[in-house]
Amino acid sequence: MSSARTRLTLASIAVAFAAADTYVVVLALPDMMSGVGLSADQLQRAAPIISGFLLGYIAVLPLIGRIADVVGRTPVLVGALLLFAVGSLVTAGAYDLPLVVTGRFLQGVGGGGLVPATLALVADLWPAERRGLPLGVVGAVQELGSVLGPLLGAVVLSVADWRYIFWLNLVVAVVLALMLRGWRWPPPSAVVGVLACVALGLTLTAPERLASGVTLGLPFVPFTGTSRLLTPIGVVTLALALVWFALVLWRTRSQLHGLLSQVDLVGALMLALALAGVVLAFATADPEKQLMSPAGPWLLVAAAVFAIGFVVWQRRTPAAIVPRGLLGARPAWGSLVVSFLIGCALIAALVDVPVFARTTQGGGQLAAALVLLRFLIALPVGAVVGGWLTRRYGLGLITGVGLGLSGAMFVVMAFWSRTALDHWPATVVLLVCGFGFGLALSPLNTAMLGATPSGSHGLVSALVVVARMVGMLVGVSALTAIGLRRYYSIADGIKSPNELCPSTPAHCRPYVDALLDAAVSQVHAIFAGAAVCAVLAAVLGLYLLGRSGTAHT
Repeated sequence: MSSARTRLTLASIAVAFAAADTYVVVLALPDMMSGVGLSADQLQRAAPIISGFLLGYIAVLPLIGRIADVVGRTPVLVGALLLFAVGSLVTAGAYDLPLVVTGRFLQGVGGGGLVPATLALVADLWPAERRGLPLGVVGAVQELGSVLGPLLGAVVLSVADWRYIFWLNLVVAVVLALMLRGWRWPPPSAVVGVLACVALGLTLTAPERLASGVTLGLPFVPFTGTSRLLTPIGVVTLALALVWFALVLWRTRSQLHGLLSQVDLVGALMLALALAGVVLAFATADPEKQLMSPAGPWLLVAAAVFAIGFVVWQRRTPAAIVPRGLLGARPAWGSLVVSFLIGCALIAALVDVPVFARTTQGGGQLAAALVLLRFLIALPVGAVVGGWLTRRYGLGLITGVGLGLSGAMFVVMAFWSRTALDHWPATVVLLVCGFGFGLALSPLNTAMLGATPSGSHGLVSALVVVARMVGMLVGVSALTAIGLRRYYSIADGIKSPNELCPSTPAHCRPYVDALLDAAVSQVHAIFAGAAVCAVLAAVLGLYLLGRSGTAHT
């Protein structure tokens, strides 16, 4: 295997592992809340643990994609893995909510940065007409993370504390980064960086054997208050971090000068702030009660202001982060539109299939996750098959057929009875739905990479991921709002228990059944909305992506 293929293999493993970390928190969240002093009824306060990761994953992604185009794929892959490792270290050692959120944000930035660099690496290694299958494989390993994440979390939580999930992340990320660098002897800056991380780990965890010692415990005594950061060892950590930062700047001063001259930092900042406003408006909302967070309208207004500023700036600066005309080809901007709609539809399966399972079958989170697993295992299979088919059929055709299948399955799901999951056809529906979404992954990336110049492949790969993630955020809020409207319209017409069961109102089965039917109708409405999004994406994909989408090679 060539060196380039080896790097792609390692990068794909890193993408799968980072994707798994996205889903591992689903099971670990209750334990994480307890670990930072939050009770089970304070779920809303714990929302930044999720939104912080999404913010890092989405908002900074275009900048990382552009950096990958300027400095190369491997340095960005290594840097993203190290940033992911530092975020894992902070999360594992966190003793309060702000530290957990900070760690998750850094993990989001690092984990998200792996995806565009890996997709761009595929474009570097394969010509346009042969990219479909390797892009499908990368898409498959990314989706495989959604299957492995909950399983990995369940295994670790069954034998150890939640913090060991992130200690494991730290070890794997460092090993992958070293392998990508070729196990070369590290420069002095790396040695200082390792010492800074060790000091940070000791600062945050404050091991009892050291912190409780009469002499060894002195570095852990806070100068004031109870913060572990305001301690002698915390100051040493800060000093080492500053020395490491200065060494890195000095060592990379020539590359840094070239980077600053080629990367539009002002435009990247405006785009990041616009995306951050969208993420925070929807990701911090309680989807069962509201379309967006209470501050959502103001966040969207701020996002619109920054978006307008971004567009104006892009027209004036000669080094625009999104060069004029880059997305002018129909397959390029079409990939973004279709990716957004895929996110809107996909989130309905990820969120509401488990909701339907819990509503109709009872059971806990694990039982519902096992139902969703039927959908998830078909996604990577579809991604590989879709990549293989791109060499034989048009990209638009594969996308249209795949999303058409998913849309049709959502229509079936919109008419599921309360006992549907007890019978085998439901498994077939979930498998076909997941397979359909998987089919569309490779054609989308192939069309985008084929319609844009090679010097922007990192950036455009990032934009496809951003469009899908924003679609998921908007979709979960909009579709849930539709479902809630259906629920309340039915619930308002249900007679009270006293009217339905005057003799035994406390145990009124007709009343309970009526509420259950209303909850099922709510999910049906969400599935119907997802069907509309999937079918619309299928039609647009069929028209916009064309046969090959190869305006550039």
